Amino acid sequence: MSAFSTISLRAVCVAVFIAAAALSLPAQTRVVPPANKYAPADDVKLGLEAAAQARKQLPLLDDRVVADWVDRVGRRLVAAIPPELQHSEFKYSFEEVNQKEINAFALPGGPMFLNRGMITAAKSEGEVAGVMGHELAHVFLRHGTAQATKGERFQIGAVAGQVLGAIIGGAAGSIIAQGSQFGLGAYFMKFSREYESQADTMGAQLLARAGYDPREMANMFKTIQGEGGGNGPEWLSSHPDPGNRYQAILKESQSLRITGGVPPSDEFKNVQARLNTLPPAYTAEQIAQMQKAGSIANSPTDTATRTVQVSPPSSQYRTYRAGNLLRVSVPANWGSRGGKSTVTYTPDGAYFQRQSGTAFTHGVEIGLTQGTGNLARDTSELLRSFTQTNPGLRQQGGTTSDNLGGRVGYTTTLSNVSEVTGQNEVVELSTTQLRDGQVLYVIAVAPRQDASVYALAFRRIRQNLQISDR
Repeated sequence: MSAFSTISLRAVCVAVFIAAAALSLPAQTRVVPPANKYAPADDVKLGLEAAAQARKQLPLLDDRVVADWVDRVGRRLVAAIPPELQHSEFKYSFEEVNQKEINAFALPGGPMFLNRGMITAAKSEGEVAGVMGHELAHVFLRHGTAQATKGERFQIGAVAGQVLGAIIGGAAGSIIAQGSQFGLGAYFMKFSREYESQADTMGAQLLARAGYDPREMANMFKTIQGEGGGNGPEWLSSHPDPGNRYQAILKESQSLRITGGVPPSDEFKNVQARLNTLPPAYTAEQIAQMQKAGSIANSPTDTATRTVQVSPPSSQYRTYRAGNLLRVSVPANWGSRGGKSTVTYTPDGAYFQRQSGTAFTHGVEIGLTQGTGNLARDTSELLRSFTQTNPGLRQQGGTTSDNLGGRVGYTTTLSNVSEVTGQNEVVELSTTQLRDGQVLYVIAVAPRQDASVYALAFRRIRQNLQISDR
């Protein structure tokens, strides 16, 4: 037999073996979302209201490296949601709470909050993904509004604060729910054992589809129980045990095939090491006291200032794709952060999540706005809009012609007082027009004392934009 025939025969044998192995796998459990009289838009409305309350009542962790990692894990899981359970209206987001206790919760429609204590307690990225997968399953199975469906007398649009109080629980939860019907929130969000079992099952399936070993989800329960101390972790108390969930998840895992696989990485260890260098997280009791005093210590708060130290722009560049429209080359030591209508590129330590929104001290933000077809007039209008929303912004000199991705554009230099550091900063607003009349703008920011160091990088970013709007 020729070598070619031998290889072909081996390939056929391997294919038959794989097919036989696939046939031997038990069928994965089919989960049917419970009855729900509400529209997905109702989930989104309720979740956004409760998330806004959470950001006011909880100390958010202000660390770019941790946030980027959590967001990447979350987006990987969201992308793996089965098509029949996806809801285009949902707005998934992932935020970290600077709280010691082991907890995590996801709100209807997509917002998720993950305690710092959950990340530091986990033994692997897969265990954190297990928590997030379980919470996401509650979201896309629409358990919140399914629970509400059972309570015909309740008005879903009036329970954001109560829902949040029920999820957080303990002293902090009682502060949030102060003056409202706390039992109402508990009714909506204390999921039944049936719903918990569904979230375990779908969470394990989601992990496998996303490339994680679903057994990591089972291991996560043991890790959390071992870290709970005398009273047990808050996460387990707010997620009633539907039975021997560890064994149930292991059994479900036997029916699952891991898709792709998450490449080996030290990123999770680096995130844990970074968290260990930060000041200690707040306890639930400390948070409750801050809530009573009206002084939640989000870092930085809207009135605080801080010293920011970042590395200078690298001489090496890397290119990011911003949708189908744009390719952006930025210093290799900068990362990207997408917003609702903008994308921001900054070095580590220069991007901040604040109660009033986001802010950055070094880097560029790129966005689109509607235009009239007259770039000079549109630029003037954009400047007027920015100065109205940023009282400290002042124009320094006139507007000059510039090159943005080989197109005619304008650049205006402004001064501002940073809301993060309280120090003077230089802001450059650059604009050019797209073929459909929209205005592409680039906002470049650097502290005044570092402006000369960043000027070359900003100019190179503008000139090397690759715009695809044909």
